[in-house]
Amino acid sequence: MKPIVSIITPMYNNDSVIEETINSVIKQTYTNWELILVDDCSSDSTIAKAEGLRNKDNRIKVYSHKENKGAAEARNLGTKMATGSYIAFLDADDLWDENKLELQVNVLNTTTDVCFGSYELINSTSKPLNKKVQALKTLTYKKLLKANYIGNLTGIYNCISLGKIYTKDLKKRQDWLLWLEALKRSGKPAKGLSETIAYYRISEGSLSSNKSNLIKHNFNAYRKGLEFSFIKSSFYMVLFFYEHLFVKRSLIKTID
Repeated sequence: MKPIVSIITPMYNNDSVIEETINSVIKQTYTNWELILVDDCSSDSTIAKAEGLRNKDNRIKVYSHKENKGAAEARNLGTKMATGSYIAFLDADDLWDENKLELQVNVLNTTTDVCFGSYELINSTSKPLNKKVQALKTLTYKKLLKANYIGNLTGIYNCISLGKIYTKDLKKRQDWLLWLEALKRSGKPAKGLSETIAYYRISEGSLSSNKSNLIKHNFNAYRKGLEFSFIKSSFYMVLFFYEHLFVKRSLIKTID
């Protein structure tokens, strides 16, 4: 039997997009998965729509927080409930290409413990923005320390060999810390897929659109998440700026 992939999706007031997100999982060509949806005390119809799809597909599981705890706690609950050999993440407003899991499981079965891939940008109505973030072919722990090169919606890891990995409760960059821990445990480079395997939704007012906030959250990841000294955190922030200016920026491609 093919290994089970556990997909963890935190939800919070995503009723306008959650059905499209779930359907992108249902359409996967790799079918041996479980989708673990964790609702973080939504006030709209997110959970009702999720439960409606769960009632049609027993691979979908829905859990709920009684109070709002944030995305990190939602992902951690999903990780705790996961039963699969591999764990992947998909935020409630993002989408997957139908071949995503099949391509990655083939890689994880043969070469590495961590796999990620390229993704394209879409707007709030799922319209393509003609931008693609190209994945590196390989990614080491040392390289990942300088900047986050793994789009969380594309990442997947082998929890049989690495164990379950829980995220730290920071407002931002918990996903980066998780992939750093995965590569640290593995000791092997992650494999990057050049194909587009996911679609990242850009929305107005999102934290990712605020560059000054990103700098603050990045420093907090070094200082609080990795518990680096102030001097070491500052040193890595210099490396972070260099990576963003001369490396990461070059990975964003315009699609004709």
